[in-house]
Amino acid sequence: MDTKKRILLVDDEQINLEFFDVMLTKLGFDIEKADNGAEALELVKRWKPDLIILDNVMPKLSGWEVTKILKTSDDYREFSEVPIIMFSAMDDVKDKVEGLELGADDYITKPFNFSEVLARIRAVLRTHELVGQIERREARIGVAEDIASKVLAFVEGLRPTLAALAADASAIAPECGPGKAFVERAKEDALAALAELDSLDTAVASLKAEAESLKESETALPALKRTLRS
Repeated sequence: MDTKKRILLVDDEQINLEFFDVMLTKLGFDIEKADNGAEALELVKRWKPDLIILDNVMPKLSGWEVTKILKTSDDYREFSEVPIIMFSAMDDVKDKVEGLELGADDYITKPFNFSEVLARIRAVLRTHELVGQIERREARIGVAEDIASKVLAFVEGLRPTLAALAADASAIAPECGPGKAFVERAKEDALAALAELDSLDTAVASLKAEAESLKESETALPALKRTLRS
């Protein structure tokens, strides 16, 4: 999972940037660095990271401000789901709660232990991947439900035509001769098509019901994200 994941490091302390760059690069991550919040926002658009490790106290824009922009600004809508781990020297509970409520996925107080930070990085990436899998599953269920609805609508639209064709064939069938055999075949074909439609209708209705059941059983993504972050 770790290989080639892109991590954006944002910290105004160069020693922290260099330390994480060396350690995480050795572990197979791709790393980009920024020493202020404004540069970080530029890199997010240009580099599209999988995870942002963000110091809170920085010049130009604080970590809180960067997080708020990423999570709420229309200019960064496509990056609003990028997970953020926030660092801070402030160990106040209020500061942690504020960071998490802004949309950060984790909050680590300095000084930190690298093994713990690495474990949290991997946990946040796993969580993000899990949410992505659920989103893709929900999208597939939605597509299946839409296709089923369209097929059912087509079947219902075709059924009256075939029924009318079978009735007309019975009404106009001559008593004898080649015409009688032709009309009888047309009637039989129409009735057979109606039977196939009944079978298709049942199968598609079952598929639609299954899709709806799966959709109803899905955990709402916003609630899931809050649970996984807590």
